[in-house]
Amino acid sequence: MGSHRTRKLSAVLLLGLLAGTSLAAQEAGWHYSPLPGEGDRATLGCALGSTTTTFACIAVRCEDDFSTGIYIHTSRTQGDAVVWAITVDKQTRSFVALPSQPYGSRLSGDTAWVLDNLRNGAVAYLEPADGTPVPANHIALDGSLYAINHALAWCAPRVPANEPMTAPDVETRQ
Repeated sequence: MGSHRTRKLSAVLLLGLLAGTSLAAQEAGWHYSPLPGEGDRATLGCALGSTTTTFACIAVRCEDDFSTGIYIHTSRTQGDAVVWAITVDKQTRSFVALPSQPYGSRLSGDTAWVLDNLRNGAVAYLEPADGTPVPANHIALDGSLYAINHALAWCAPRVPANEPMTAPDVETRQ
């Protein structure tokens, strides 16, 4: 009888944990992306006050080709594929966001400024150029460096299978 109670309690706890994970999908702060198939390859930074139904997030993702993608993911009914003004620590730049999965849109063009400032800044704000409101737009960057570096570890150069190199100009130690 005791083992039945233990299994039942374990099942209830597991369901609670799974429900908590899905509910935390767009919680404020920086965390792994809980979207299906994303796992550790992406991190999501969501605005203060974000909930599962009302949210504004920036995702940094290691793409299939090992490049870095930066995405806008909000609950706006107008969608995320617009021109966005992104402000980090009082510096603002505009970026065109094109429709893309698994998030609402992907920033196009040179995004090095965004990536560097998300890693090293204090706070980021999102504002669409068309003036429509964003549910929340104050994204604290506490923990962003760790979260982004963890996600982009999947983009690190791979060691070729034929290592160590045996080229004539490479000295080997014994």
